[in-house]
Amino acid sequence: MQELIRTKDIPTQVKDPDLVRRRRRQIADAAVQLFIDKGFHKTTTRQIARASGISIGSLYEYFASKEDILYMVCESIHAEVERGVTETMSRTGIGREALAGVIREYFMVCHRMSDFILLIYQESQSLPSQWRKRVLENELRITGLFVHVLARLSASGELPGLEEQDIELAAHNIVVLGHKWTFRRWHLARHYSIEDYIRHQTKFILKMLG
Repeated sequence: MQELIRTKDIPTQVKDPDLVRRRRRQIADAAVQLFIDKGFHKTTTRQIARASGISIGSLYEYFASKEDILYMVCESIHAEVERGVTETMSRTGIGREALAGVIREYFMVCHRMSDFILLIYQESQSLPSQWRKRVLENELRITGLFVHVLARLSASGELPGLEEQDIELAAHNIVVLGHKWTFRRWHLARHYSIEDYIRHQTKFILKMLG
């Protein structure tokens, strides 16, 4: 799991921000595997504390509830997906090949993090409304990266005739196709390698975009 972001709104009793960051990451790393293996509702804070190597009392110094931990886990997952796509965008140009490269990186991140992405879809409804809203905002921010790439391609003439609504819908389609590998890999992996899946879906996306 990567660095935790946008978590300053979660209360803590500890004043040292570096210690808070380290301990919260330690706890989140332990919790995410328990959530995947047992499910959020069947995982207890005592189990998380034990897996983290800290006491239950220490855990509550960094988190007020199990829902706060789940929110931190969701934040970390989205941060890793977003970083992978952003770093690829910074290395590529604005042509169709560049779009294919960004799609490939996004699909590979989804492949590597399939269990984590599935966790978000299965368990985010357990979050309080303010955290659930943040999780949805993160999803839209990642979609916005593809909106940006497609808008650049449209402006450059590489994808002529795309209207604003077309661009937004195409961006959502790309994000969902990445998640599709997560949801359907139990079947798709019998017939496609991840490389096959990326190749076919990229060809489909580019054809769809004209």
